[in-house]
Amino acid sequence: MSLHHHSLVAWQRADDLFITLHQLALQAFPPHEKFELGSQLRRAAYSVPANIVEGFARRYRRARVHFLNIAEGSLAEVGYCLHAARRLGYITDAKYDELEIEVKKVSAPPARQETESGRVSSAERGGGRIGTRPLRPGL
Repeated sequence: MSLHHHSLVAWQRADDLFITLHQLALQAFPPHEKFELGSQLRRAAYSVPANIVEGFARRYRRARVHFLNIAEGSLAEVGYCLHAARRLGYITDAKYDELEIEVKKVSAPPARQETESGRVSSAERGGGRIGTRPLRPGL
């Protein structure tokens, strides 16, 4: 069953990131953190694709944008949880760098090569917003 949000790059990347972070929090964090920082990381990571889905189920642009803004806030929270996990020694610097790239990919799906003015878009520079272009064909 293919749903409308399955064709969205942002949702696909956020979904993949959630699975990765969920497994990381359960496997790499110490037992006492599984219900503290690990739980917070899992909830924030889950919130990103869930709010993209909810936003795209809305009929009106204003409601859709509201849920995308919540997803962006949750993605920022994921970033902080990863920062804290690195500082606490739960993940290595290399793992943090790898995950930071994945977080940035969620917030900046591919955009056109150039804007109408011929300049590179902010999404291409890594400063874009959660986007809506297809990545996985056939989903």
